[in-house]
Amino acid sequence: MYPERLKTSLDAVEGLRKENIAFTPERMTAEQKQSLLQAYHPDYRKEEFVSLKVGPNKGEKVPRELADMLQAHSRLAGEEIDLSKPDYDVDVLVIGGGGAGSAAAIEADRAGARVMIVTKLRIGDANTMMAEGGIQAADKPNDSPAIHFIDAYGGGHFAAKRELLSELVCKAPEAIKWLSELGVEFDKDAQGNMITTHGGGTSRKRMHAAKDYSGAEIMRTLRDEVLNRGIPVVDFTAAIELILDSNGRAAGAVLMNMETRELLIARAKTVVLATGGAGRMHYQGFPTSNHYGATADGLVLGYRAGAALLYADTLQYHPTGAAYPSQIFGALVTEKVRSLGAKLINAKGEVFVHPLETRDVAAAAIIRECGERGNGVETDEGTGVWLDTPMIEELGGEGTIERRIPAMMRMFGEYGIDIRKEPIIVYPTLHYQNGGLDIDPDCMACRLENLYVAGEAVGGIHGRNRLMGNSLLDIIVFGRIAGQSAAARSRETEVGRLTLDHVAAYEAELAAAGIETDLRSPKLLPNYTRQKDI
Repeated sequence: MYPERLKTSLDAVEGLRKENIAFTPERMTAEQKQSLLQAYHPDYRKEEFVSLKVGPNKGEKVPRELADMLQAHSRLAGEEIDLSKPDYDVDVLVIGGGGAGSAAAIEADRAGARVMIVTKLRIGDANTMMAEGGIQAADKPNDSPAIHFIDAYGGGHFAAKRELLSELVCKAPEAIKWLSELGVEFDKDAQGNMITTHGGGTSRKRMHAAKDYSGAEIMRTLRDEVLNRGIPVVDFTAAIELILDSNGRAAGAVLMNMETRELLIARAKTVVLATGGAGRMHYQGFPTSNHYGATADGLVLGYRAGAALLYADTLQYHPTGAAYPSQIFGALVTEKVRSLGAKLINAKGEVFVHPLETRDVAAAAIIRECGERGNGVETDEGTGVWLDTPMIEELGGEGTIERRIPAMMRMFGEYGIDIRKEPIIVYPTLHYQNGGLDIDPDCMACRLENLYVAGEAVGGIHGRNRLMGNSLLDIIVFGRIAGQSAAARSRETEVGRLTLDHVAAYEAELAAAGIETDLRSPKLLPNYTRQKDI
């Protein structure tokens, strides 16, 4: 179903397929990788970043779009809010209904805390649901948490907070066991052993998956556990400002009903921020694989209340977002496609990069191929490169694609492309927020007591680049830690007088810095309406 103009390029891909299956480029050296990243990766485009003028990270660079939100007015600026009669009063308030928030709520409930989840869409409407490839854990005889640590630390450019990464890899096997006991149906062989595969940057096969519905299967299970436990969930209600108490500790949030715009007050002894990523900010105009609500809310809420950011200047652009057809532009094409044998091919039919380089390196290589080298495949949205999916059937036998990546087969099949017989066109898509709020190993925000953070809103776990499968892992590991820590802390916390004084203080700081803006934050949802020409 490809247009006639692509026939010559398609013929080249098909004609060289057997040769390309047998050929795999050498992995790049550290020096080659750094040179490539500096020249082509979006994180290195200095003109796309600005220095913050206010807040804990004043003077540090962040993406322009994020700076606009961090330095915008509060949605409550100028409002008189009565905090004396809370609509909700709980021990642990969890903001966010994805994997991290659900894991935190489950553990807080297990610990005996009164817990409530509030989420601006529905529970499960999160990047967790959209994750496909799998979850890492070193639980095989030829592997270890130490090897997992080395892979992830190097893949993150040696920038991860060691104590966080250590928690991640050491608690990974337990996370898989916990999920299995809750009911997650991981792929297994005929003997009942879990099937594991490689991901980009891994030295061992430690990727556990549920076909290519891994995130959906995990989210289904977590959501069922939340509901079965009777944990209250307030859907379609966004947190628009954190509430502090007279002791300067997190003590709840101002909530807004997304349909009626009614404001509600939630009082809590501790708060867990699990608001997810930022793909719908569309940094630098990139498409995104993220769900509709991924607008960096947690970063804005935490920052305005005094929590510091870490690595907010680094994002992950997944190398393989769908570039054709335009109806699915930016949709994730799981890395598992490459781990099963598909390779990246340019318009001339040439393999131009090792298929399992780390994500930032692969993305930069694709951008170079489509740009400077002029070897991109023309699409309605720009250019891309081929991902030669028929290689998977050549290597693994007929039926491998339907058995291992059925979601990919169905997604492209909707548009008349049979990925068992035809390659697909891909280009980097904004995928993951590497940076976020700085936390201690117990998940408490480093500069704000009683505020716990888990999931994609955290910075420092992965350093400046994340390996495949470590995000589904971190929402479980740190979601559970956040829930346990928040529950324990709530037992020894007496909440002081509720206050929004930090909002007024931040407004004064904006004024003192000479920032003039009409924007209010958090953004909550993207705006895709087309403006009429005037």
